[in-house]
Amino acid sequence: MARPPAPGSVIVPDWHESAEGKQYLACILRKNRRRVFGLLERPVLPPPVAIDTASYKIFVSGKSGVGKTALVAKLAGLEVPVVHHETTGIQTTVVFWPAKLQASDRVVMFRFEFWDCGESALKKFDHMLPACKEKTDAFLFLFSFTDRASFEDLPGQLARVAGEAPGVVRMVIGSKFDQYMHTDVPERDLTAFRQAWDLPLLRVKSVPGRRLADGRTLDGRAGLADIAHVLNGLAEQLWHQDQVAAGLLPNTSENTPS
Repeated sequence: MARPPAPGSVIVPDWHESAEGKQYLACILRKNRRRVFGLLERPVLPPPVAIDTASYKIFVSGKSGVGKTALVAKLAGLEVPVVHHETTGIQTTVVFWPAKLQASDRVVMFRFEFWDCGESALKKFDHMLPACKEKTDAFLFLFSFTDRASFEDLPGQLARVAGEAPGVVRMVIGSKFDQYMHTDVPERDLTAFRQAWDLPLLRVKSVPGRRLADGRTLDGRAGLADIAHVLNGLAEQLWHQDQVAAGLLPNTSENTPS
């Protein structure tokens, strides 16, 4: 696969905080709450700001308990489960994210379809992993900063899940970063992993999202600010990979361990 682009080289990083960005974000918010979209639904923009949509399928992989379902919930603006329950079967969640391209100043609506499957189901049913991997555009590999074994399992995950998919984007996310004082994964190990694999590595917190004045409803705009770096990172990697595949950018791929 193409070598990952430098952060901020494809997508304007803080555009969502600008006046123009907030105008586009309004289509995925309703009264400061995140809108929930089904598989066949999409945000509606006024005709003057209508934009193209780029759709991608993303498989979320990682050991049981690392926070795969919680991450997807945060990205979608949903309540994060308080108690861990193994995901039964395959769960799909659609997230829309508008972003501005650095090269052209063009705004694109990214549609991410996240596929989350419980580890037990993957082991029990042979057809689950092939279904999750079929026509996948990106793999998100999760580990927990509070679970050393989940970090050490990453090379095996990469080989097992993405080993035969060289043209698919791969990203690594460390969950429960807010519990970093109790981490089982020191910074030197993260540095060594990045040097060995040359993959984007992002961090997310596990704290509950901020709430509106009623104390019950999640603050959609604040929630977007918390996870914008993940959505921008995904948009950046996927758009860059598409440009390379189309021959619009040179392929600077290098050999990585498998």
